[in-house]
Amino acid sequence: MDEVLHKPAGRRPRQSDGRELSAQEQLGLLARRVVTDWKHFYQWARFHGRRVIHTVHDLAGGNRATGPVTFLAVSGALGLALTVSTLYAPAYTVTVDEDTLGVVSDQAVVADAVAQVERRGTEILGHDYQVEGQIGYDFTLSLRSELTQPDQVENYFLEQLSQVADGLRRYQVSVNGVAVGSVEEMGALESVLDQLKGQYVNENTISAEFVDDIQVEDVYSEEGQMTAEELQTALMANTTGDTTYTVVKGDTFNAIAYANDMSVSDLKALNPGIDINRLMIGDVLNVKEQIPLLSVTTVDDVTYTEPIACPVEEVKDSSMYVGDSKILTQGTEGEAQVHAQVTYVNGSETQREILSSTTLREPTTTVKAVGTKEKPKTASTGSYSWPIRGRITSYFGGRNIFGSYSYHSGIDISASYGAAIKAADGGTVTFAGYKGSYGYLVIITHDNGTQTYYGHNSSLLVSAGQKVYKGQQIAKAGSTGRSTGTHCHFEVRVNGTSVNPLSYLS
Repeated sequence: MDEVLHKPAGRRPRQSDGRELSAQEQLGLLARRVVTDWKHFYQWARFHGRRVIHTVHDLAGGNRATGPVTFLAVSGALGLALTVSTLYAPAYTVTVDEDTLGVVSDQAVVADAVAQVERRGTEILGHDYQVEGQIGYDFTLSLRSELTQPDQVENYFLEQLSQVADGLRRYQVSVNGVAVGSVEEMGALESVLDQLKGQYVNENTISAEFVDDIQVEDVYSEEGQMTAEELQTALMANTTGDTTYTVVKGDTFNAIAYANDMSVSDLKALNPGIDINRLMIGDVLNVKEQIPLLSVTTVDDVTYTEPIACPVEEVKDSSMYVGDSKILTQGTEGEAQVHAQVTYVNGSETQREILSSTTLREPTTTVKAVGTKEKPKTASTGSYSWPIRGRITSYFGGRNIFGSYSYHSGIDISASYGAAIKAADGGTVTFAGYKGSYGYLVIITHDNGTQTYYGHNSSLLVSAGQKVYKGQQIAKAGSTGRSTGTHCHFEVRVNGTSVNPLSYLS
C-alpha cells in the first residue's frame, strides 16, 4: 500500500504491459489492498493522511479531464480511512490455552490483571499462587467499542482463582481462639454443632447455647482435614486430663482422694454409686469432673411438684439425754406445684430460678420429744477421734502382707512401744483380752451400736462391761498377735461390717 502512496508526483501507475492505469483502476487497486491488508491500511490511514491529499492534487493536476472523478474517488477512500482509524484500534486477541479471553488494546492490561489476581490468591491461599495456562497474543484490529475492559480480564482470572480456592476450601473451627480442626463442608460442621447441643435438649428446653467462644473461618489447605465424626470427638474431648482411676491393691477411698487433691466428700459426689467401704481391685472411680472442650448451656422451663416439709414442734423430755430425740407424732408432708427455669451446663444443673409456687396440699405438724438430761461423760458423742496420733502404715482394704494378698479390715497407726491408746468415743467395753491375730484387743460398743476395735496392744487398762469416755486411755501400744512392729490396729464396724475408719475419724 505504501508503494502506491509513495509514487513520485506526475507519474501514473501502470499495468504489466506498460499501459498507464486510469483513476478508476487506481481506486480499485487501493480498495483491494485495503480489504486484504487491514493492518497496513490502518497504519496508512493514521500516518499518511497528508500524502493521500497530495495524491489527490497530483491526480487532479495530471489529468484534468478525469480530475473531478479521481478527486471524488480518492476523497472517498480518504474518508473511509479516517473512519476506520477513528472506529478501530490496533489490538490483541488474548487466548489462555487456546480459550479466547477477549481483545485488549495493550498486553499490559492482561499483565496487570494477572499480577493483581496472583497477589490476591497468595493472600487467600496462604502460599504463592500463580495463574494457570499459557497466555497468547495475536495482533488484530478491533472496534474500540468492543475491546475487553480491564475488570473483565481480571474477573476471568479471578474465576480461575475461585475454582482453585473452592477445591482447597475448608471450614476451620476454633474454640476460645484455639484451632480444633476443619471439615470440607459447612453442612457437616453445622450438623456436628447441632448434635453437640442436641444431646442436652429435651421437650422442656427453651434455649441452648455454647458457653465457649466459637469461630468458624475459611482456610485453604489440603492438610489437616477431619471427618465430621473426628471433629465431634475433638470438640467433646475432656479438657482436664485423666478423669478416672482404677483401684489397685492397698487402695483406700481416703488415700485416692488425697492423691488427687480432693476431699473425701468431693470424691463421694463424683462416685455416688460406689460403696467407699468396700472398694474392689479393678473398680473405676471418677476423680475429676469431665469438662468437654466445647461446653453447652441449656435452660429448661419446667413445672413439677415437690414436697413441703412438715413443721416440727419440739416437746422437752427430762428422761432423755441432751441431743437425743424421738418422734411422738409424725406429720404428713404437703405438696406444692412449682414453675421454674433451670440452667444446666453440660447437663449438670447450675442454677434454678423459681418463677412461682402453688401449694396443692398443706403439711401437718410433726411432734418431737427432745432430751434435757445431761449426758454422762461416758455417753457417745457420735464422732470419733484418733486413738493415737501417728503415721498410717497400712490402709483399709486389700494389701500384700507376709508375701500374700489379704483384706485389711482397718488401718494401722504407727506408735512407740507403751504409748497411750485412747477411746475414739464414749461407750461400753464389750471385749478386753487376747484374740488371735489381733493380740491384746479392746472392743468398745457405742450408743448407736457402732463398734471400734483397738488391736496389738502390749497391755490393757480396761475390762469388759466397763464404761469409758471419749479420749480415755484404754491400753498401751504394742506388737502382739500377727504384727510386724509396734502399732495400733484400729477398726470401725457398722452393723457388724468393717468400714473405712478414715471416713469416720475427725
